[in-house]
Amino acid sequence: MPDERTVLAFDFGTRRIGVALGNVLIASARPLAIIDAADKVKRFARIEELIVQWRPDQLVVGLPLTSDGGEQLATRQARRFANQLQGRFGLPVELVDERGSSMQAQALVGNRPDDSAAAAIILQRYFDAL
Repeated sequence: MPDERTVLAFDFGTRRIGVALGNVLIASARPLAIIDAADKVKRFARIEELIVQWRPDQLVVGLPLTSDGGEQLATRQARRFANQLQGRFGLPVELVDERGSSMQAQALVGNRPDDSAAAAIILQRYFDAL
């Protein structure tokens, strides 16, 4: 039976969270939304709306490592966010190295907000690694 899992990916930030959507069968990711992350209650309410709407089987969260692969404050924040997603929604969460994804996204979208494009790049990396 083919793997038809739907996956939502997140590019976590303390101000905004980029969201992307994809399917394992076609291994293609697309930008979906940008969530204002400032208010935690509204943030998780919007994430819940997306989960109800798209019914993903799995979640992916970008892991912001330093250029040499080390951890930093943003890494710990992303891990905490991934744990919160798993705890709140009961879906498996995979962490994916996001180094360079924001620069790639900015090259694609120019001066527009690039958070959802970065999430799509992170999700595409996940698919490419399968």
